[in-house]
Amino acid sequence: MAVAWLEDVRSTDLGTVGGKAASLGELTEAGLPVPPGFVVTAGTYRTFIEEAGIDEELFSAVDVDSEDSEALEAAHERAHELIVETEVPEDVRAEIVEAYRSMGDGETFVAVRSSATAEDLPDASFAGQQETFLNVTEDDLVDRVQECWASLFSQRAIYYRNQKGFPHDEVDIAVVVQTMVDAEKSGVMFTSHPSTGDPRIIIEAAWGLGEAVVSGAVSPDNYVVDRTTGEVETMTVATKKLMHVKDDETGETVEREVPEDKRDQQVLTQAEIDRLIELGKKVEDHYGEPQDVEWAVAGGEVYMLQSRPITTIDDGATEAEDDVDESDDGDDHLLSGLGASPGIASGAVRIVTKLDHLDQVSEGDVIVTEMTMPDMVPAMKRAAAIVTDEGGMTSHAAIVSRELGVPAVVGCGGATRTLEDGQIVTVDGEMGTVREGAVATDEPAVEPGTDDDAPVGSRPKPITATEVKVNVSIPDAAERAAKTGADGVGLLRIEHLVLSLGKTPERYIADEGSEAYVKELMSGVRTVAEAFYPRPVRVRTLDAPTDEFRQLEGGEDEPDEHNPMLGYRGIRRSLDRPEVFEHELEAFKRLYEQGYENLEIMFPLVTDGSDVAAAREHMEAVGIDPQKRDWGVMIETPASAMGVEDIVDEGVDFVSFGTNDLTQYVLAVDRNNEHVSDRFDELHPAVLDIMGDTIDACRAAGVDTSICGQAGSHPKMVDFLVRKGITSISANIDAVADVFEEVDRVESRLILDSVR
Repeated sequence: MAVAWLEDVRSTDLGTVGGKAASLGELTEAGLPVPPGFVVTAGTYRTFIEEAGIDEELFSAVDVDSEDSEALEAAHERAHELIVETEVPEDVRAEIVEAYRSMGDGETFVAVRSSATAEDLPDASFAGQQETFLNVTEDDLVDRVQECWASLFSQRAIYYRNQKGFPHDEVDIAVVVQTMVDAEKSGVMFTSHPSTGDPRIIIEAAWGLGEAVVSGAVSPDNYVVDRTTGEVETMTVATKKLMHVKDDETGETVEREVPEDKRDQQVLTQAEIDRLIELGKKVEDHYGEPQDVEWAVAGGEVYMLQSRPITTIDDGATEAEDDVDESDDGDDHLLSGLGASPGIASGAVRIVTKLDHLDQVSEGDVIVTEMTMPDMVPAMKRAAAIVTDEGGMTSHAAIVSRELGVPAVVGCGGATRTLEDGQIVTVDGEMGTVREGAVATDEPAVEPGTDDDAPVGSRPKPITATEVKVNVSIPDAAERAAKTGADGVGLLRIEHLVLSLGKTPERYIADEGSEAYVKELMSGVRTVAEAFYPRPVRVRTLDAPTDEFRQLEGGEDEPDEHNPMLGYRGIRRSLDRPEVFEHELEAFKRLYEQGYENLEIMFPLVTDGSDVAAAREHMEAVGIDPQKRDWGVMIETPASAMGVEDIVDEGVDFVSFGTNDLTQYVLAVDRNNEHVSDRFDELHPAVLDIMGDTIDACRAAGVDTSICGQAGSHPKMVDFLVRKGITSISANIDAVADVFEEVDRVESRLILDSVR
């Protein structure tokens, strides 16, 4: 199949549909207002270039020195030519058009948006590198899909992948086709501050389509909202000169001047702000981490157009303001704008009005331009700071500056007219100011993140008796997770490695062979094991429900279950398919032989001791000695909790609570069902009683206990577990520092209470 519908897509389909489509599928599944649509899969693109025989020439063409601007441009042009001038197979074209026609009357305007498989990831945004086309109809649809494919090799995309270490031949691209929202107003929303991570929602809004805000073509209104109270703390109503709208005659997206009476008018009503706050909280709650959301208002309704993780929050930023010489009287202030990327830097101004000027930007200069574009990235990397006339917190300048760690002030209005080439200025990316002269410091500033051994976050790591570990979903997040200072990994989900292959395990083994499957698993697990060595890394064997497998190649052979969460998953599936299960265990065996002694094996969704005994027998069958290796099980069902003594008797070294499933099964509440999700409560007395009794039984038997579910990040749950004597708590990456502090606080109180 060339296409998949958004309503059927989930985050586990990243390798099939790319980051943008996976996010839209998640938002749709969560019941958020998302325009309907479908995605032309990444496999369709890959098949297209391979069957056309252009793949080898394509990857050869982009194998260039990305610091050579001429070579970079030539690589982009050749790649674009190869893709857009190759005919799309008729059957693929027909399937895309058929899907489009089913969306309406055959004349529906749609947005055609790129969705690369290395995009919107937790540790790299890749934002703005690929193309988006608005107000597309059937006549141009397939051509626009090809243009999106070709944009995988834009100059910025080539440069960025080289810098991030993503091989060009391993990144594919899907294309989202979505019903257009004819927006009256639109913009972006950060569910937490994109630079500091403060609990403040930041909303940017402008008239018309959101392209003007995202591209930086207009300085939008800016609203800073307290997440707790919903109060608008600050509101900046900008002068909005331009807007992007659909031309009624041609249907094309055009740039128009904003009517005089609306230029200085506040874009959002209080009701719309309240609705955005409500939706922003739901999005962040769904993903469990701060999000960068694109939205639009049409016909009085607010729509969610995209959501990606905020990858630029700098918990380790130093307070450089204390070093500034404040002996002046303030007359050195030149400009103000939005502080888009934190930090303070001084340098000589380089006015850039044409791309030809980029060669004049030297190391340590301050780029001053109307707005940045992808072609400017190599020069931006050399710059000490960035200042722009236009743009907001999600403009190209803001996003790239934050990722590069370069201070930036955007939306200044007349920076290119006020500042002079060669003028020495100081840019404060936190306060959003540009001052005359160089900053005076007592000592050189320390760049955040230069100490690879320092934990993420500016707070010192407490020493606690209760271990604090971190959950890791994908190997690409290993380095960032390791820098949290966590005592190890409490949960590495192996299903993410499997699902990213795009095929069910059985289909992948049939197509590629068992050796290839084992090596894929080894590669992903090894990445995390290396990042944390010698700290322990606890890896959970396969636990994907059948509805996730059904989205993959070979999924047609999967059971069609009414409620997959209660069905053929976890250890049940593994024991029923012993050959595939033993391939997983073979990967562990080889990693042990290679010296990765810090790996621990964890089996999910066990019911009783017989499940555990059977799993142990398979370990022994592949040559893993359960007496020499640490291994254990997830406690996710009432049955496993009530029968934990039998499980302990089978020789496990630890048990770990999966609170999402345990709560669901104890309370009979489907956490994904909007009608009852308000009843989902991990702190319900029944859930806590079961966990407490399990900890007591394990402590008596000398078996470690841990928690790796979402609830491990909640302060009340931490308080309860530490008091019960749990061995370790595993939290999400962004919550590790807070959990360390909460554990330290509870342990200190227990010590104090014992001596009073």
